Amino acid sequence: MSARQEPSGARAPEPASAWNTAKTIAWSFFGVRRRKDHEQEGTHINPIHVLVAGFVGVFALVAGLIVLVNWVAA
Repeated sequence: MSARQEPSGARAPEPASAWNTAKTIAWSFFGVRRRKDHEQEGTHINPIHVLVAGFVGVFALVAGLIVLVNWVAA
């Protein structure tokens, strides 16, 4: 697999994997991020992947809270 080259000869950033995008969304729900990771993510993560992972994360969080409330109330 060859790396993409920019006209100036600098290497283009590699796109983030699905796992890296999921980790980014999980950390954003928690509200903690290292500055180094935050700066690197801006050039690696696809905004569409972030939206999809965010919606999946919100759905999982809400579903988990509903299950927890039903378990406690039972």
